[in-house]
Order: sequence, then C-alpha cells, then structure tokens
Amino acid sequence: MGKKKPLWVVSVSKSELQAYCTGSLVEQLGIKFIEIGSDYLKATMPVDGRTVQPAGILHGGASATLAETLGSTAASLCVDPQEKVCVGQEMSVSHLRPVFSGVVTGVARPVHIGRLTHRWEVHIYNESNKMVCSAFVVIAIRPCESST
Repeated sequence: MGKKKPLWVVSVSKSELQAYCTGSLVEQLGIKFIEIGSDYLKATMPVDGRTVQPAGILHGGASATLAETLGSTAASLCVDPQEKVCVGQEMSVSHLRPVFSGVVTGVARPVHIGRLTHRWEVHIYNESNKMVCSAFVVIAIRPCESST
C-alpha cells in the first residue's frame, strides 16, 4: 500500500479560520475553532442566550449550525479555494440529550471525501464529555464562479 494522502489541502491556523468568520452567524453564535487535527476539526459554542430555545435548552438549530459550520469548514480545507467552493447540501441531526448551560464542543471527521461531495460526521459533546448531538453533513463541492 502507498502512503496515505494528507486530508488537508489548505494550511490554515485557528485564528485565520476565526477571522474568516467575522461578521457571520458563526461569530454571532460565539463558535470558536479550537483544534485542527490530522483528520478532524474541533470547535466550541456557548450555551447561552444566543443559542438556547425559550425553555432554556440548547436550540437544535444552534447545534445544526455548529455541525454545518464544522462540516463545511473542514471540507473547504480539503479543496483548492481558488478552484472550488464548499456548500452545505444535506444534513441529518439527532439530538440525544439536553444542555442547559456551559459550552458544547463539536468534532467533525470525514466519512467520504469525493470529487463532488463530502460527507462529514459531527459529534457534539457537553462539558462532561457526553454526546448531546450526532450529525451527518453532506457538502457539495462546486467550482468557484471565477473558475467557470
């Protein structure tokens, strides 16, 4: 067997990822990129007034936003940004337990890295390291407008 191809095509720091999100929903929800591993991307999100439903529980839409943010950002690190753009195409999100406060941490790992689509599995954990959400995110890989 040959040497395994590196997952990441783009070399970027956590602070560069964070700066790219300035002025977006990612910034509004307080999502912070905390680790870029060899085969995963990790980010946190606070459970506070920005991310809870009226009952005071972490909003499923906020969890879905964290999952899609991780999946689409990770996918974008796997392609040449001069040629391709990564956009969310489909999601499946299962909420496993409520979270009332603190911080949740999401971890995205690739399931399939194809030429036209990527599939990422994202697990979100509470501060006790219990899984609170499991998601699959399908990302469409499309040519940039400037490369067509």
